[in-house]
Amino acid sequence: MVGIASYGAYIPIWRLNRELFGKGFTGERSVAGKDEDSLTMAVAAAIDCLGNANRENIDGVFFASTTSPFKEKCVASTVAAVLDLRRDIFTADFANSLRAGTSALKAAINMVKANIARQILVTAADCRLGAPGSSLEPTFGDGAAALLIGKENTIVEIEDEYSVSDEIYDVWRRDIDLYVNYWEERFIHSYGYLRVVKEAASRLMNKVNASPKDITKAVFSAPDARRSVDLAKSLGFDPKTQLQDSLMDSVGNTGTAQPLLLFSAALEEAKPDDRLILASYGNGSDTFLFRVKEGINEIRVNRRGVKTHIKHRKTLSDYATYLKWRKLVAMPMPRAPMSVSYPTATAQWRDRKRIYPLHGVKCKVCGAIQYPPQRVCIKCHAKDNFEEVRLCGKKGKLFSYSFEFIRENLPIGLIDLEGGGRVFLELTDVAPEELKINLPVELTFRRLDVWRDDGIYVYFWKATPIRN
Repeated sequence: MVGIASYGAYIPIWRLNRELFGKGFTGERSVAGKDEDSLTMAVAAAIDCLGNANRENIDGVFFASTTSPFKEKCVASTVAAVLDLRRDIFTADFANSLRAGTSALKAAINMVKANIARQILVTAADCRLGAPGSSLEPTFGDGAAALLIGKENTIVEIEDEYSVSDEIYDVWRRDIDLYVNYWEERFIHSYGYLRVVKEAASRLMNKVNASPKDITKAVFSAPDARRSVDLAKSLGFDPKTQLQDSLMDSVGNTGTAQPLLLFSAALEEAKPDDRLILASYGNGSDTFLFRVKEGINEIRVNRRGVKTHIKHRKTLSDYATYLKWRKLVAMPMPRAPMSVSYPTATAQWRDRKRIYPLHGVKCKVCGAIQYPPQRVCIKCHAKDNFEEVRLCGKKGKLFSYSFEFIRENLPIGLIDLEGGGRVFLELTDVAPEELKINLPVELTFRRLDVWRDDGIYVYFWKATPIRN
């Protein structure tokens, strides 16, 4: 039976206290770092999902988002390249709907069920913008989630699914808009969210002849915590014992990623034979009924998950930093040396293996690993006798570090990787006082801040302290 073989999540380390948005706001929201976007967050969630899984069995990658960094470029193909997957796989982007994550999930389920693919990796990420001063700005949050769909070694089986479509102007963003638009709150709730999701969830339970008492946990995406409670009550669920925490107080509404992120959080607490209902919303609703299997406990080992991401956090000191990171205020252009090079599509294509999956080389004579790839081994001096090795996803220790003063004292360092190899990378999500020799770090895929971009986004690996 088709099910979920693994799950993963990513929540940025940065938080913004909602009191900075105005009086009456409580809790905090997650904020993507200066060098993060929906692509990098999707990669982080995918790495958490895959762990040490056999990547050769993955036949497809889906990326879902309303805030893709590209309009005419397949982000799923970039995610697949970063993860070092086979080239003969199917990749697709799902966009322009808050249901894009569950739409991708449904497509993956049907492809695996039809034996078109053995496994499909579904990723969803969002970094939405509410207009400054609006009620949406403090409630939004940034994050990502990933699910691996397949038939073998599954930890959750899919019992059934049901979808409805609905045309309504409640929450939207036109092709010329930077910020999300929304209509009157009561209209959105009464004639949009509550009516549609209740219909979809009720029909799914009727389809499988299940009642609320047969469901262990209800996982509902929602614009705020109050609305998910209203929905649960209207369906006959007990919000105190059966409703999954919406994470609105600690993370916020993560848009397309929200249903899959909340579902991942529910799996962290689930026990074998638990039944979970999942429902999304966005001009309709996709609903799914799952049953947890015996393997759920074993897969939690060495998995970061939602809890760890929520626990390990840093708070932004002011609202101005958030505006700068999202490029919502104009800043003076930095003075760049004339020698600074700029990215080209040709160079990125030529070095794509070195850039995206961070391929180095391993000497076939002495086993020494080095990056970037060279023709001569630095240890035994053997020539042209190497095999490619993937270095992304590895952990390591900080060998030495310094600061680049012309880039606002950007921390940089040499990283000794576990298993061999040394790389020179930027350091991110770390304060200067946290840096020390032998600091445990891991590699994270981020967007680079380049002086001259030539209309190209540049991505590469950085090092960050391990969040355990």
